[in-house]
Amino acid sequence: MSTENEGNENNAVPSVPSVPTAPPVPPAAPEGPAQGNRPAPEVPPAAPADAPTAQVPAATHQEGDGSFPRHEQPYAPPTPEQPPAASAAWPPPPPAVPSYADGGAPPAWGAPAHAAHAAPESPRKRRAGGLVAAVAVAALVAGGVGGALGYWAADSNDSGSSGSTTISASDSPRELKREAGTVAGVAANALPSVVTIDAQSGDGEGGTGTGFVYDKEGHILTNNHVVASAADSGQLTATFSNGKKYDAEVVGRAQGYDVAVLKLKSAPDGLTPLALGNSDKVAVGDSTIAIGAPFGLSNTVTTGIISAKDRPVASGDGSSNANSYMSALQTDASINPGNSGGPLLDAGGAVIGINSAIQSTSGSGTGQSQAGSIGLGFAIPINQAKNVAEQLIKTGQPVYPVIGATVTMEEKTGGAVISDEGAGGTPAVTPDGPAAQAGLKAGDVITKFNDTVVDSGPTLIGEIWTHKPGDKVTLTYERDGKTATAELTLGERKGDS
Repeated sequence: MSTENEGNENNAVPSVPSVPTAPPVPPAAPEGPAQGNRPAPEVPPAAPADAPTAQVPAATHQEGDGSFPRHEQPYAPPTPEQPPAASAAWPPPPPAVPSYADGGAPPAWGAPAHAAHAAPESPRKRRAGGLVAAVAVAALVAGGVGGALGYWAADSNDSGSSGSTTISASDSPRELKREAGTVAGVAANALPSVVTIDAQSGDGEGGTGTGFVYDKEGHILTNNHVVASAADSGQLTATFSNGKKYDAEVVGRAQGYDVAVLKLKSAPDGLTPLALGNSDKVAVGDSTIAIGAPFGLSNTVTTGIISAKDRPVASGDGSSNANSYMSALQTDASINPGNSGGPLLDAGGAVIGINSAIQSTSGSGTGQSQAGSIGLGFAIPINQAKNVAEQLIKTGQPVYPVIGATVTMEEKTGGAVISDEGAGGTPAVTPDGPAAQAGLKAGDVITKFNDTVVDSGPTLIGEIWTHKPGDKVTLTYERDGKTATAELTLGERKGDS
């Protein structure tokens, strides 16, 4: 902030600029008669030796000249209406001269009205005028020193600029380092290994989904329903986050698990598979990161937590009446159509699931509709998906564990009810199958699979498919109002037929 002193010119008595206080000026011999319209008054008699003497010059004012030269001439006494020069009230005590003003004698205090004509300027007068100007400049400098210092401090960082005081941040984005454990760090590490899958069927219809690099040979893990429409006669492409696109082909798919494996044609060198975690060790409340292409928006990253485990989910691929069953991880990370087949990561960046289904308010079940996320997403546990993927890569077809009994698909029946008969009129309990050997019969209601409560047929199937053929399990069931248990070894079924 700057400060200005403003004054108005008066023909009778001009204003005199303020000057700092100083001790009285020692007397000096006059150089000549006073100039002006009135005669110079007589010089008063000399004061006693011990009395102070005020030596005040007259001032000469010129139009357009801001200085007031000092005339070394005794002080002219005031008019009769004014008190005498020796009065204590006039003139007031002279101000002090600041050390930065001129270094010479201070200007006189209380100068009388200016004379009409200026006296010839002597070197001493020029010096006095310069002193007054210096005092005025010093006052302005003192008033603006704070602002000047502030401007200098801001401008010193940009000495070559045009005067802008804008200050740039000390760190530019390229210099920021994000830790590996942050969401940004996990995303940066995972995105190069995630692909957007475009599936075009033979009749020109298609859709978009997601997958991720499973191994260095170019295998891509995704959902079956992402590639189902183009699996037989369509075209599949996989696009990486850097924009590079590769043709792909189906190695194998498991409709019941909703898992498929693709392989890139002419796979590039240096592929980096995503690390696989342990979905059995996941806890409710763990942080999650989902990556996918919701509604075609590739490389989208969302976050959430594990909301629940072992959630029984049945979903369809949209092209058949067959359903997929899973004992899913539930997450509130935002998952939408197009996220299907993408990885669900833990806080360390390891894959703990394959995003597969969402709950929609537009329908009565789960599946891939065009509704948006409402915070209810479901992922296939990676432990299960890994087992399926290895089987598909090895043989090209899925292998399912079974108990050798057909159960009803009605929900909320208090358990999985063994049907009266199987598909096509076959027996509901396969002769010599695992269930038959354990003594199970049609009409029995299975209420537990190991320690997991079973409330319906889909829940039982989802739990069975988290295991492998040959695993030993314990079933709890009810018959005629009585509860019993049976131990059995899971059998196997090859293929989706």
